Amino acid sequence: MTQELQTKVRMIEISGDQAGQRIDNFLIKILKGVPRTYIYRILRKGEVRVNRGRVKPVYRILQGDTVRVPPLRMSAGKSVVVSASLSKCLLDSIIYEDEHLLIINKPTGLAVHSGTGIDIGVIEALRQMMPNIPGLELVHRLDRDTSGCLLLSKDRDTLGKLHHLLHNNAIKKEYVALLARRIANKNMTVNARLKKNTLDSGERIVTVDDDGKHARTHFTLIKRFDNTSFCRIRIETGRTHQIRVHAKHIGHPIIGDPKYGDDQRNKRMKTIGSKKMFLHAWRLTLSAPFNIKVTAPLPAHFVEVTGINNVKGLSG
Repeated sequence: MTQELQTKVRMIEISGDQAGQRIDNFLIKILKGVPRTYIYRILRKGEVRVNRGRVKPVYRILQGDTVRVPPLRMSAGKSVVVSASLSKCLLDSIIYEDEHLLIINKPTGLAVHSGTGIDIGVIEALRQMMPNIPGLELVHRLDRDTSGCLLLSKDRDTLGKLHHLLHNNAIKKEYVALLARRIANKNMTVNARLKKNTLDSGERIVTVDDDGKHARTHFTLIKRFDNTSFCRIRIETGRTHQIRVHAKHIGHPIIGDPKYGDDQRNKRMKTIGSKKMFLHAWRLTLSAPFNIKVTAPLPAHFVEVTGINNVKGLSG
């Protein structure tokens, strides 16, 4: 039976080892068992304060900051243990590893972290599997239904360097996707501002909106099929659901996209046995001081539907 615990107000002074991470990630780490939705709610309401002031979830804490954590009611239930099958899946998905970095080919359908309705994600599972790496952290995120290159750091210093590269657009992310209908132009660049919205149900959705944040996506046609287009996609900005919303915006939604896709097309795909989204983080390039380029093999549902089983010819 789950027991509820009442915490007191906590005032936490940020150390050098803690500095540099986002306040939401910091809270998620120290408030184990608290749903992410709850954490974002207390941030939004201003119940969490940094140096007595309100902050947004993206605020990066600094050494010497004083963080006020309000009283919370937290569930003290059983922790979720990584299954043998998930452990094997994640170990088999590793495509690059050194003393500072870990890059995996994330399977589609697996969330990168736990949350509402999700008991365990990639980061929680890997931390259980690799207890000798206490500093393991996600560097960026992929949607649950997106497969491919997912970058993690093994220590705070490396995480800071990687965040610096991200901020300066020095990490190049390239994707491949199967889009609805035949694209007319071989190359297409989409500049459309994106705005996050929260529906009454609590679902988060992103729309093209002039009041949103700048976002730019480049689409390059690789191969046309009867009524779909296989494309390579490069993003200059990393907005939430950016590729998915931009693809919908140009009239070519991603096949299998449950949120922004074409419902009728998705139903037809399900009749032939494919229920997955066709968006894959194919290649990741890190500039100095790392100088690493990795590619993630295409997942089985891509191969089965497109007949393309490797990345040869996609790097042009």
